[in-house]
Order: sequence, then structure tokens, then C-alpha cells
Amino acid sequence: MLRELVEFIAKSLVDNPNAVEVREIEGEQTSVIELKVAKQDLGKVIGKQGRTARAMRTILNAASTKVKKRAVLEIIE
Repeated sequence: MLRELVEFIAKSLVDNPNAVEVREIEGEQTSVIELKVAKQDLGKVIGKQGRTARAMRTILNAASTKVKKRAVLEIIE
């Protein structure tokens, strides 16, 4: 569920939605979600001063709290 949420948000932001890759690495209590986008779309995902990335992490934390897990978003270049 969390992976699909990040994928949906990222595809909505970028110019090249086909290049969006999301991978989820699940642990017992924590999930690491890796987001990879095209090089030219990296700025759109991060946003000015990291605001967009921070907003995505806030939404992810709210959704992960609902399913009683912890999630960390990593944006990979």
C-alpha cells in the first residue's frame, strides 16, 4: 500500500512517469521505500529547499501510522 502511494505521487509530479521506479524493502517494523526518477525530474520530486520531498515523507508517515508500521522514503539519484 505504501509503495503504491509513493508511486502515485511521484508519477503525478514528473514529466516522464515511465521512468519512475519504486522499491520497498520490508523489515519487521520498518519499511524503506526507494524512489528513483529520471535525472531531469529529480528537481521536481525534491522541490525547492526539499519542500516536496518533505511533504511526501509527511504523507508517507501519516499513511504508515495508519497501518501501524514505520516507513522511510529515500530518493535515489
